[in-house]
Amino acid sequence: MSGRRRVLWLAKGLGRGGAEQLLLNCARHADTDRYEIEVAYVLPHKDALVPALEAAGVRVHCLGGPPGALWPLRLRRLLADRRYDLVHSHMPIPAVAARLAAFGRRAPRLVHTEHNIWERYRTATRWANALTYRRNDAVIAVSHAVAATIGRRRPEGDWVTVVHHGPDLAGAPAGAAARAAARAELGLPQDAVVVGTVGNLTAKKDQATLLAAFERVRRDHPSAALVLIGSGPLEAELKARAGEGVVFAGSRSDVPALLPGLDVFTLSSRQEGLPVALMEAMTSGLPSVVTRVGGMPEVLDDGEQGLLVPPGAPAALAAALGRLAGDAPLRARLGAAAGERARTFDTAGAQQTIEQVYDRVLAR
Repeated sequence: MSGRRRVLWLAKGLGRGGAEQLLLNCARHADTDRYEIEVAYVLPHKDALVPALEAAGVRVHCLGGPPGALWPLRLRRLLADRRYDLVHSHMPIPAVAARLAAFGRRAPRLVHTEHNIWERYRTATRWANALTYRRNDAVIAVSHAVAATIGRRRPEGDWVTVVHHGPDLAGAPAGAAARAAARAELGLPQDAVVVGTVGNLTAKKDQATLLAAFERVRRDHPSAALVLIGSGPLEAELKARAGEGVVFAGSRSDVPALLPGLDVFTLSSRQEGLPVALMEAMTSGLPSVVTRVGGMPEVLDDGEQGLLVPPGAPAALAAALGRLAGDAPLRARLGAAAGERARTFDTAGAQQTIEQVYDRVLAR
């Protein structure tokens, strides 16, 4: 392969979700001598990361806007105008559109990153994805658990590559001053045991189970606090369920600065690929209590960097959270081990592996 190749990253939105944050992290480590990266997204209201991408030198295209149903045609026009060598899609609906729009003599190569297990998708999405999936020249899976759900779609050799992305927390605050500042920002007592979670307020993340578990934790640890960072369609319902000691912090752009204010990180998810939030928490040296789903057991060993519990089990989640809430030495040991494990997370290395996939596909 010679010359600089033009690549389009295609996403549903550019909000503050984990998959979107991965795009920004990868953009900061892309080999711009060989690849000219551009990004297109569908949902105009999900644009929180657009300024950061543009600051990283990435040209951004919004495909949405009225009438919204025309965005696939706008994608087709963009492909024709910009003449990309390769389109790298994220999320199934934009990926299906790219597979249908990329045809003709100058059609770009297609790479897709699978962020979730297939069972998560709605039936119509799953069928549309399945019917067009073989058009992908290569697939990247964010965990081995995700890869296991798609490998049967086209099992040839190197078609699926697993890439464990890592967070990009260079320069994030740490230490006692950062802890005090984070707690002051969140309105938390300096001496309370604080459990925190980061994620969209959706059924998939199952914060309802977390709230039920935390209510049990408060019986033995009445001064404990729970912080939910994120927003979503279930926010009003979850706020109505929440008891004492629960703080809804909303969607935040400063999550790395807030993590030092926590003592324990948790995810009550029913489904996951490999959440960026967990890797950020581990990088920040936090012990975690997370459900045994998706790729989380691939980066966190039960009893070593944190504790694993079954999904949808408030009693088990409460027991694990209560165990850490009442044992500061255990929190310190697991947090130190989490920080050590996080040294293996390599954002730059992940982007290099992705570009190796690009090289292989473009050389065919």
